[in-house]
Amino acid sequence: MSDVTVARQVLDVLADHGATTVFGLPGVHDLAFWGPARAERGTDPAPVVVRHEQTAVYAADGWGRRSGRLGAAVVTTGPGAANAVAAFGEAAASHSPVVLVASEIPAAAARSGRFRGVLHESRNQAALFAPLAKAVFRPRTPEGVAAVIAEAAATALRHPRGPVYVDVPADVLGRPAAAEPVAAGSEARRTQPWASISGAVDLLAGRRVAVWAGAAVLDDAEAVGALAGRLGAPLATSFHARGLPGSLGVPPHEPEVAAVIGDADVLLVLGGDLDGMNTRNWTMPRPPVLVTVDPAPPADPPEWTADVALTGELRGLLRVLTERVPAHEPWFPADLAARVRRGLDADASTLLDAVDSRPDGTALVCDMAVAGYWAGGYARVTEPRGLAYPVGWGTLGFGLPAAVGVASTGVPTLVVCGDGGLVMGVGELATLVQERLPVTVLVVDDGGYGMLRYDQTRAGVEHRGVDLVTPDFVALARAFGVEATDVPALDGLGEALRKALATGAPHLLRVAARLTPPRTTSPRWHEG
Repeated sequence: MSDVTVARQVLDVLADHGATTVFGLPGVHDLAFWGPARAERGTDPAPVVVRHEQTAVYAADGWGRRSGRLGAAVVTTGPGAANAVAAFGEAAASHSPVVLVASEIPAAAARSGRFRGVLHESRNQAALFAPLAKAVFRPRTPEGVAAVIAEAAATALRHPRGPVYVDVPADVLGRPAAAEPVAAGSEARRTQPWASISGAVDLLAGRRVAVWAGAAVLDDAEAVGALAGRLGAPLATSFHARGLPGSLGVPPHEPEVAAVIGDADVLLVLGGDLDGMNTRNWTMPRPPVLVTVDPAPPADPPEWTADVALTGELRGLLRVLTERVPAHEPWFPADLAARVRRGLDADASTLLDAVDSRPDGTALVCDMAVAGYWAGGYARVTEPRGLAYPVGWGTLGFGLPAAVGVASTGVPTLVVCGDGGLVMGVGELATLVQERLPVTVLVVDDGGYGMLRYDQTRAGVEHRGVDLVTPDFVALARAFGVEATDVPALDGLGEALRKALATGAPHLLRVAARLTPPRTTSPRWHEG
């Protein structure tokens, strides 16, 4: 492979592990990633150029969430790497399989234990990522890169999934690659004792079961639906698992849904996500018996101890449970979700009706904004991986950058954001045009940080820091070459949205509205 650089080898190995699109920015230290393509390879990833390093990782995260494959990003040294930290944290909190490769200062200029003020130098760049990363790799030679890059990709993809950080000196990236990359170690095969499976069956048999599904089961949607149907159980999901067939489609934060879950005899949790944001910091009603099924033991001790915890190959475990548990008639109200939707705030319902009018197959991305909270928790999601929502770390500004990654998988995409979050990544409107991405940006403009304004209003304090000067979003979008429409009111949003999506081209819709936050937001968790 003497004609292949280390940077080219890195991209090839990431592609071999599923990252056929890579996101990044060129910098003086990582230009090797933008070297010549390899004509002999059928798959030859070249980085999609975005406008900010934070976007590179958000987009890789969005790619991974939508595709179910490895997301990948490349950034330059120092401030370039530092710019990516917030997005890397979101990937960590949401268990997204992402590999971030950053350059480091040239090995020829580095001195062990000394800070010399070399361009972009920091004392320990990897230390920025270590508290968030599933693993950190710091190869310093071509042989070192070849030895670890496949393992980095495989580590990100193993359950429990998470982002992996790799840094390579700039002068190593441009050197000839080592002969062949070392294959990743195979994942140990897990087998579950039959006694544990029998124990789970005994706990489930003949009882009212509520099923909770998390992100780890997204590739086994049919098996999850079959088991829930066999048990006659309501199927609630975490935010990340929305879109599973047969699921309720409304969040467990709603009192009627929480009451049904709490009335069950057993909570069967498939694929995790029993985290604070999904469970109201573990204060949601919980049945007396807990059974969990996961592909691997959790990285951290769970807050709720299971009576039986099964770990192993999910599809096989779900099949065995479905075969062995006796059938049970549905015991929950068939119109539960419809009743919840009928009780929602009128303006929120109008927004949701508009979002729900998008064609099937249109991916939905939501930012941390009041409109995003409504869409992320309540909008129609018709397929697994149909929603990308940053509820893991709560990173404002996720929406448009993540939509770059989602749309790069080849699907039309609707992103719902607020004015505050959009401004954080507004430069990515240029990326939409440059990459010809079919993204419709819906910005619900409430003139500031609407959620924080609501918090201050509830606390009875003066509004400070929450009312902002906002640009003319329609004019701004057009300046980037994006078609844009100012929608006069929420009741005209559905038609405008359908027209925008039908063009298959980048489009921005702006509508002015101030919405009350939904019950999925923490200030409303415990309202009656």
